Amino acid sequence: MSIHQATPPVDSLVLYKVRPARVVSVGEKIEIELDGGQSKRVRPKDIELLHPGPLRNLGELVPQEGELTEAWELLEGAETNLKDLTELAFDDFTPATAWAAWQLVAEGLNFSGTPQAIQARTREVVEREQAERAAKEAAERDWQAFLDRMAKAKPGPEDVGRLGEIERLALSRSEHSRILEALGYQQTPESAHRALVKVGHWQARFNPHPLRCGILMEDPALEVPALSDEQRLDLTHLTAYAIDDEGSCDPDDAIALEEGRLWVHVADVAAVVAPESPLEAEARARGANLYLPEGIINMLPADVTERLGLGLQDVSPALSFSLRIDADGALTDIELHRTWVRVERMTYTQAEERLVAGDPVLSEMASLCGRFQARRRANGASRLDLPEVSVRVEAEGVRIRPLPRLSSRELVTDAMLMAGEAAARLCVDNAIPIPFATQVAPDKAEGATDLASMYARRRCFKPTKLSMTPDLHASLGLPLYTRATSPLRRYSDLLVHQQLCAWLAGAPLMDEQAVLSRVGEADAASVAIRRGERLSNQHWKLVFLRENPGWKGEGVVVGLDERKAVVLLPELAMEARVRPRDEAALNQRLRLAVSDVDLPDLSASFRVLGEAV
Repeated sequence: MSIHQATPPVDSLVLYKVRPARVVSVGEKIEIELDGGQSKRVRPKDIELLHPGPLRNLGELVPQEGELTEAWELLEGAETNLKDLTELAFDDFTPATAWAAWQLVAEGLNFSGTPQAIQARTREVVEREQAERAAKEAAERDWQAFLDRMAKAKPGPEDVGRLGEIERLALSRSEHSRILEALGYQQTPESAHRALVKVGHWQARFNPHPLRCGILMEDPALEVPALSDEQRLDLTHLTAYAIDDEGSCDPDDAIALEEGRLWVHVADVAAVVAPESPLEAEARARGANLYLPEGIINMLPADVTERLGLGLQDVSPALSFSLRIDADGALTDIELHRTWVRVERMTYTQAEERLVAGDPVLSEMASLCGRFQARRRANGASRLDLPEVSVRVEAEGVRIRPLPRLSSRELVTDAMLMAGEAAARLCVDNAIPIPFATQVAPDKAEGATDLASMYARRRCFKPTKLSMTPDLHASLGLPLYTRATSPLRRYSDLLVHQQLCAWLAGAPLMDEQAVLSRVGEADAASVAIRRGERLSNQHWKLVFLRENPGWKGEGVVVGLDERKAVVLLPELAMEARVRPRDEAALNQRLRLAVSDVDLPDLSASFRVLGEAV
């Protein structure tokens, strides 16, 4: 007999969604009672009849014992209905046995369908479903065990693959981690970083920022061609000086003097890196060397530096700018040659000592550069003496060393700027397409004589841009300028060299569109490099503070922001915000102590101990 009825009678057992219900009354809508005593009025189509009753109380639906497996085996592959299945399995059709039979159907293993059309699945389907359910249950147990290990911060070797999911979020390669969500973390790279450190998968001082910026973390492995056999001017009789920071390992410029003429030698990288070559494509894709406190990742194979770095071999090939500086600091008699040079390397400190001792060659160079600098100052060049430091990760810890303002450093800076202006003039005069470095003048032209005004002045300048049209570089005080003295470490300089060398050889030049396209690609990569360097330096400064929790030092107030003061910490070349005890004034010196360091958030807090004496 079919149990299907258009309107189920009072006291019948019906299915409401997945729950059993008893029909209480029948009208335009049907009133049903759910387990727990809750009443509800529903439409006839919202329920399905399981048994016509009578069912006086849902409490009658107690578990039943029957021949469930035998019923399935008899019906395997056939179709039936709930009444027939119930009678076969329990030898009786009551509300309680009907509900027990329906639960077997709802379980979805041996049976499926509706009360009026139940399909008994085949053995093959049932066994496959059983295997899938067992696998799912095992996976769920494994997942819960993993989450338990993570909550206890004790992941095992078997968890490395799963932790890769968190790493991808920590390195900004994905936007979501199911694991972090289950553990209650926010879906951010910082939270992922914090979780990986907590469970010991990342070391506490691990620096994720270059990888997070998408930067390649190994030198390119490409073959470097031999130096071409071409005519070069022999300048090995002149002593040239490559002056760099302590520990520098990629010297790509040097200076020499010859009877009042200044020579600026630059590593001739274009001699082995030709346009359209694999080396050129690799350098363009990387944009620049990556300088990290942990070390350097080169945009070109290390062999290029070893062979062409000035002073790393007894004699080096160079692209050399020759020029004179008149009494007004203007460049005259500009020449460009491919040369052989002999270079002596020294640090800025060593060069400073020789300047102080009156070294005649370095002193004459300083005098020439001084005239050039005076001209730049007269043209509005900014002198911002803001704190600078060198950050290095060494075996014994993080080393932070202030970089003092030295005459030797200014000498080299001005010599390189001369070479940049000379290269730009040569390219303009000879219609050579190159990227010019330009910077518009700031709206405000106030001078900057103290730390607070220098800090404010720096914020007025817009970033330097590369343009195919020569124009002013405001902060340098130069009417036109290009970057041409770092081809080992910066692609735009290498591109300028390639054009200049083609011009010297009378070879075809890249047109403006080709140059612009290359500049655009390399500049996009350089943005990531600069960001990676900036964030990495901040990271290691914070590691230093965390590993030196007793650190105390001075901060100079350079800005006022509501109730907080913006301070520069000269010892660390670091900016922070503090809450002074009393109202602060610009350039006021405060004694500070570190309070807390949060590496994943790249932040530190400081407390004010008082005013510095």
